[in-house]
Amino acid sequence: MVELTPQRVTELKERANLVRQGIIRSLLAAGSGHSAGPLDMADVFTALYGQIMRHDPQNPEWPDRDRLLLSCGHITPVRYSAMAYFGYFPVEELLTLRKFGTRLQGHPERVTLPSVETTSGPLGEGLAQGTGMALAAKLDKKDWRVYVVTSDAEHQCGLHWEATMTAAKFNLDNLICIIDRNFIQIDGSTEDVMPLEPLADKYRSFNWNVFECDGNDIVAFIETVEKAKATKGKPSVIIANTVPGKGVSYMEGDYTWHGKPPNKEQADIALKELEAERERILAHA
Repeated sequence: MVELTPQRVTELKERANLVRQGIIRSLLAAGSGHSAGPLDMADVFTALYGQIMRHDPQNPEWPDRDRLLLSCGHITPVRYSAMAYFGYFPVEELLTLRKFGTRLQGHPERVTLPSVETTSGPLGEGLAQGTGMALAAKLDKKDWRVYVVTSDAEHQCGLHWEATMTAAKFNLDNLICIIDRNFIQIDGSTEDVMPLEPLADKYRSFNWNVFECDGNDIVAFIETVEKAKATKGKPSVIIANTVPGKGVSYMEGDYTWHGKPPNKEQADIALKELEAERERILAHA
């Protein structure tokens, strides 16, 4: 892993900013899609692709790569933008999001885009798929890891908890579940629609290692992942507390941006704010 120097931290923060700009541009071009979740997970995906995971954009099917699964497929603009800014395909291709015939479908599709491990759509499936992959790695005596990004609201699905039991049964310490804990879903707050708390205690009762961090703090998230990787004998979950719509003032904390894109005027405001933040990041380097 690349050393996390102050210069490296600045590079990652700038990259996360560019990932957010890519999300806005792709959603504007598509005219549909989800805004809040992708924006709040830009720091997490930047950390995964830029610092944490073992992967190679020039060899996306490398057998020894770490596996990254996106269970909540509707936030895929953040995955596409991160992949583009880390060299998997040209950044310009982000403007084809949700277009007919594009590789960048509204939910990630496994066959058309290299390194997308699973086709996701129905919520609650990702951890079950990741559990199977992690178990396969154990059986094959391989040292690659499985990271599964989940939404908090999809914890309302029963299959997810079946996978939680299975992962603990087989002591899958090569499996890390990352929860985007932004407290929103399309109808409002998760705690109003179907309360999830005490979420951490639920995982502990299923015999998982539980970690919490600020999911919009790249350094804190990386340090938390390293702690999870150092823990043996159990799967780990990281509850990444995030602000929905992070980086765009009029979206932050507003659940109504869960499932809609910005229009041209709104996108211009968002990009102006993000570019101003990018300049601040570089000025303080």
